[in-house]
Amino acid sequence: MSNKNIIITGASRGIGYELAKLFADEGHHVLALSRNETPIQKLNHKNIASFPFDICEPQDLSKMTDYVTKNWDQVDVLINNAGKLLNKPFAEITTKEFEEVYRVNVFGVAEITRLVLPFMKLGSHVVTVSSMGGIQGSMKFPGLAAYSSSKGAVITLSELLAEEYKESGIAFNVLALGAVQTEMLEEAFPGYQAPLSAFEMASYIKDFSLRGNTFYNGKVLQVSSSTP
Repeated sequence: MSNKNIIITGASRGIGYELAKLFADEGHHVLALSRNETPIQKLNHKNIASFPFDICEPQDLSKMTDYVTKNWDQVDVLINNAGKLLNKPFAEITTKEFEEVYRVNVFGVAEITRLVLPFMKLGSHVVTVSSMGGIQGSMKFPGLAAYSSSKGAVITLSELLAEEYKESGIAFNVLALGAVQTEMLEEAFPGYQAPLSAFEMASYIKDFSLRGNTFYNGKVLQVSSSTP
């Protein structure tokens, strides 16, 4: 398999961090984006580029497109992994807090996808990381009204983009993850032990990102061995 150009958001920790390392170790070129670029920069990996990046800030999005324009001919894979989680009773969530979750999980995903699409070609793949909480009919948990509903929104968005761009040969798929042992999970469910590590899930996502578009487009795959 030839080396690919891959953009990963939310790369400072957890699944995104492990993904960046896995792709880079295989020889792929990775642009690892996160607000805190220090963990990635400490890797000092020749195949990883990074800079401070907030998916909600227009100037950071412009910096991303400038990097791609100057350094790459195209983008082969975009992994929308960045996410914001809020665990709070619905009656106590302010409008501002609800908007902050959607700014990252929905509007940020939409905007970076819109900006990256002109660099994508036949065979490119947009993979959006969602959650089992965003699946209609799945088990739901109190306190996750903003988070889980935002994860449902990006599922529908991906389905719509797959239809809108179906003649382009660019695939859009969603992975709805169950529990993975990450810092974000610990923050939401202190003390809960997930059955999968961030590395294990990242390994699956890496393989799916490189090959899944051959088999799927506009699909939502439930990647969960447990609940939550």
